[in-house]
Amino acid sequence: MTETKGKSGYISHGIAAQNRKARFDYKILSTIEAGIVLRGAEVKSLRMGRATLTEAWAGERNGELYLFNAYIPEYQGGVLSRFEVRGVRKLLVKVKERNQLFGAIARDGATVVPLDIHFNPRGLAKVTLGIAEGRQKHDKRHAIAARDWQRDKARLLRNKG
Repeated sequence: MTETKGKSGYISHGIAAQNRKARFDYKILSTIEAGIVLRGAEVKSLRMGRATLTEAWAGERNGELYLFNAYIPEYQGGVLSRFEVRGVRKLLVKVKERNQLFGAIARDGATVVPLDIHFNPRGLAKVTLGIAEGRQKHDKRHAIAARDWQRDKARLLRNKG
C-alpha cells in the first residue's frame, strides 16, 4: 500500500505509521486488521504521518482489546480538543478474532504487536495487529543473514541479465 498525500500534505489513504522493528524483534505468526477508536484531533494528527508505534503493544482490559503506548502527537493546526499522546485506545475486532487473539496470548504466550496504522480506501483508520513470538538473539542474526542473502541474490540476478 502506498501513501497518497493530497495538496494539503495529509495522508488520504495508505500507511500513517509503521513498526518496522517489530518484524525484526518478533516472528509474526498471523495478522489481523482492527479498527481503532480515535477522536477528531487524533485522526488529523495521524493524517500528518507523525505517529510512532515502536514501543506500542495490544492487550486485554475488561474483556476488550486495547492499544497501549502508541504515540500520536497533539495536532498543532488549531484549537481542538486535547488528548493524551500515549493514551489507551480501543481496538475494534470481530468477536471471533478477539477470542483468537486472547486464546493465543493465554495458550501460547504470544504477543500482540501493532505492525502499522493505515487508512483504508474509505478513509478509515485501521491497525494491522500481528500475533507474534519473540526472537532470540541467534534468530535475529539468522534473519539478518537471510535478508542479506536475498539482497545479494537479487543484485546478482539483476546484473547477470
